[in-house]
Amino acid sequence: MYPALGAAAVAAVIAATAVVMMRGRRRVVTPEERATYQVLHLATLASEPLRQGLRDETAAAALRHLRTLVGAAGLALADGSGFLAHDGAGSHHREALLAAAQRALSSGRPVLLRPQELTCVRLDCPVRGAVAAPVSKPDGGTGAALIAVTEARPTPGLVRVVLETAHWAGLQLELAELQEERARSARAEVRALRAQISPHFVYNALTAIASFVRTDPERARELILEFAEFTRYSFRAHGEFTTLAEELRSIDRYLTIERARFGERLQVRLRVAPEVLPVEVPFLCLQPLVENAVRHGLHPKPGVGTIRIIAADAGADCEIIVEDDGVGMDPAVLLDGDGTADGDGGQHVGLGNVDDRLRAVFGDAYGLVVETAPQAGTRVSLRIPKFRGGAVMSEPTIAPGGRPAAGRDGRRA
Repeated sequence: MYPALGAAAVAAVIAATAVVMMRGRRRVVTPEERATYQVLHLATLASEPLRQGLRDETAAAALRHLRTLVGAAGLALADGSGFLAHDGAGSHHREALLAAAQRALSSGRPVLLRPQELTCVRLDCPVRGAVAAPVSKPDGGTGAALIAVTEARPTPGLVRVVLETAHWAGLQLELAELQEERARSARAEVRALRAQISPHFVYNALTAIASFVRTDPERARELILEFAEFTRYSFRAHGEFTTLAEELRSIDRYLTIERARFGERLQVRLRVAPEVLPVEVPFLCLQPLVENAVRHGLHPKPGVGTIRIIAADAGADCEIIVEDDGVGMDPAVLLDGDGTADGDGGQHVGLGNVDDRLRAVFGDAYGLVVETAPQAGTRVSLRIPKFRGGAVMSEPTIAPGGRPAAGRDGRRA
């Protein structure tokens, strides 16, 4: 008897403690908070496919969540050519719903379908009305219509809900177009980089090669091969990304040609961690930085100048530094958006171009960091995520002739 009484007492104490703890704790969620959360959650789920653009598969993925959000028996998206997707009831009223969608698209206003406009031979048909609203965008354009199917006569409240949902969907599609435009801009910048290979460099490279034709034919032949490989890489037609090893190999060819011009005046120091060589980097994101250092840092400097290129493992990122001990620049020039004080007719590819591309691909946290001052050299550093979404890590490759892109001790072999 007593042991049982003791257990009951313990249970009572535990229950009383739980009640006190629950009373002292703030309520986790109210009905209003729960409703707000559900609306925001559904909107988030629907926005993800819509921001990939309006296609059959993205429309179907979005409608699964939007139908719950609208509270309709069925929901459909249609464009000028036909249905993109339909979820829920009412698909057998396809012709009437599509006609309403086309009317909404042409007028830019919502269209209501009442029971008498939705005649049906099916005795168990639950559809009693529909509302079609144009999916408008901030620029005023309409490319699709949202159609809500209801089991009762359309009410002003439903019309308002469908209109607001269609407007929200239009905003998501506008964001999708902006993202695509940003991607197209990045691709156009790569094409511009290819087109803006300095004619001065081409002229100087050919002049340097010509100077060796009589005195050192073998050296001239090697330089021609290096120049050919450099231009082949720069004008390649596939891929917006390359490996760090490939980018460094192209830079090595560029510097080989420049050293033929500068001789001992141009010194290069390279320190690269082998484990970061397979990291994927935006195509031609480093070569402009090295060209900057040679043309605008070391070329105006009397005597010997040195370029240092460092690539190190930095946890989830690869840290890359391009540094020279040249004439430097006024930091105010960087604020002008070009990144250099260029005077060769606008052919120079500025630091701002590379900075914009990095931010467009990886986000604002991955832009360039530039440290410079007149007569104090220039140091440009950046970080690249080692595991970009969709990236395929590959093993470091060997340069033509068996020369590695970077030695384990940090110097070129």
